[in-house]
Amino acid sequence: MEKLKILLADDQSLFAQSLQIFLNNYAPDMTVLGIASNGKEACDFVTTNTPDIILMDVRMPVMDGVEAVKHIKSAKPSVKIIMLSTYDEDEFVRNAILAGASGYLLKDISPTELIISIRALNSGIIQISPSLAQKLIQNTYVENKSNTDENLSESLEWLKTLTKREREIFALIATGHDNDEIADTLGLAVQTVRNQVSTIYSKLDVKDRFEIIKLANKVG
Repeated sequence: MEKLKILLADDQSLFAQSLQIFLNNYAPDMTVLGIASNGKEACDFVTTNTPDIILMDVRMPVMDGVEAVKHIKSAKPSVKIIMLSTYDEDEFVRNAILAGASGYLLKDISPTELIISIRALNSGIIQISPSLAQKLIQNTYVENKSNTDENLSESLEWLKTLTKREREIFALIATGHDNDEIADTLGLAVQTVRNQVSTIYSKLDVKDRFEIIKLANKVG
């Protein structure tokens, strides 16, 4: 099986080198092609190489991660990019996703979870740290408090297609819970949750959890 080609873009050399060693040693389906110490180096790298996935820091010298995402996605749209950062401010998250990033994870993620996230992203599932998802929903609620009842009613029309249980699961997804956590919270089997999540995706015509979050943003 062909290995996933990874580029690391981070100005913290010790972190990047440690991550390179871990991925190369413990993810047999991945290989790290190289390390870029800033956004410009990442852009230069993809002019002669085509990684499958880039793990990109947000704050770097010369060119920051968000600007690098714009350049790379413009030149090679097929390259998927996960922002991997210590910064959890809404502005960074939103700007990165709008620039074309396919995920935003915090650096406190465990190495094993990171490998799972990389594989999930390669399968087309947008990745975002649960704590960030919950924060985005909470902040959007504050921003949208001034919505009129009429506008809120219109935005809720799609939600009426869900059953009571599906709405409960929808809310938990939107606030960053994974399937195991949802199962624990609602006292359900994990497979039951998976089936319900698939039904929700089908009813709302969405592909992944990030689209659920965007729908939830509409209702605050």
